[in-house]
Amino acid sequence: MELFERPKNGENAILVQINLHSSDTDQCPHEFRELVRSAGAVDAVLITGSRGSPDPKLFIGRGKAEEIQQAVKVTDSDVVIFDHALSPAQERNLEKFLECRVLDRTGLILDIFAQRARSHEGKLQVELAQLKHMSTRLVRGWTHLERQKGGIGMRGPGETQLETDRRLLNVRIKQINKRLAKVQNQREQGRQSRKKNETPTVSLVGYTNAGKSTLFNRLTDSDVYAADQLFATLDPTLRRIKLGNHTDVVLADTVGFIKDLPHDLVAAFRSTLQETIEADLLLHVIDCHDDQREMYRHEVNDVIEQIGAEHVPQIEIMNKIDLHENKEPRIEPSHAGLPTRVWLSAKEDIGIDTLKEFLTEAFSAAIFQGKIILPIQHGALRAKLYDDSAIESEVITDTGEFELSIHLPKEQLEARLKEARLRLEDVKAP
Repeated sequence: MELFERPKNGENAILVQINLHSSDTDQCPHEFRELVRSAGAVDAVLITGSRGSPDPKLFIGRGKAEEIQQAVKVTDSDVVIFDHALSPAQERNLEKFLECRVLDRTGLILDIFAQRARSHEGKLQVELAQLKHMSTRLVRGWTHLERQKGGIGMRGPGETQLETDRRLLNVRIKQINKRLAKVQNQREQGRQSRKKNETPTVSLVGYTNAGKSTLFNRLTDSDVYAADQLFATLDPTLRRIKLGNHTDVVLADTVGFIKDLPHDLVAAFRSTLQETIEADLLLHVIDCHDDQREMYRHEVNDVIEQIGAEHVPQIEIMNKIDLHENKEPRIEPSHAGLPTRVWLSAKEDIGIDTLKEFLTEAFSAAIFQGKIILPIQHGALRAKLYDDSAIESEVITDTGEFELSIHLPKEQLEARLKEARLRLEDVKAP
């Protein structure tokens, strides 16, 4: 049987969600529908079912496949989307049986990512993930890929069109990896520069659609795109914000996490998520009004562990309190007195000042803001402090000493003083 001609786009979609007894993951129809909506498709019907384990050939049983086939004809749908990871053979067999394009969960998320990517790095990462996903599916849906090159002017070593396409695809993957390496080096230089200047980094993490970008905009007075849809923000955005006590921090907004995020995508966006790994503090944004918040918290922490950021201190931001019973902004302290949760509403601008005050206290404690007096023989130390942009003002005392107004991370100042064999207690102005 010849394979069907692929439609150029798919608007009407049949959704398939099977509860597998062999899986510990609970299916969420609402999230699945939101993913489909975010991709721009209209779900014509949701077909559910239950199996002990996936069928090696069709993933589903033949009876369920015939039910889907009938639904495709009745609704005149263009694509069938599975809320599961399908093998290349399963996709191919389903397309032959249904005579319709079939997309699995990974392909669906990749499609959304492709629409959302705006930066050069984001587009490269999405294309890399797409090509890796496509490399095992080249024979699906295109019969010409299985033919030998032949005919007048086409005779050669006998390489099949499929082999040619796979070789070209591998070349493209290598090109993208080289370009990404350059972009990643530039990001690393930026991170090293911030470390040199001792500027703390705070990274926003959370389940997709929890309100990270809205909170980011409130804290930074920015206009990063924020919408009530999954993966509204894909590319990382960094902004410097000024807090009280002359304290500056860099705030990073990252891609939202999701249940069963494909491992290839985690790997592809590892450089983007590097901002999370290198952060001084994570603000884990949680939709406190969502009934699934506990599961989402667990999923986010799983991804944080996957990328190696579990060591970074974390504060939970319970967002959307305007939809919650208790609408009062507040901070929950732990037994040690440190905050563990901040309750606020980014959309309604409730509790934002409370969060800013906490961040100011958290980071200004590590900053030395005051005066020191250096003996005249320590001119070299004074020059280094100028190089660090640490000196706000200077007065020469009657005895010729340098009275310096300093603003510098305490750890960095103590390191400078140690080089000169001095202690902060000895030079701090009374």
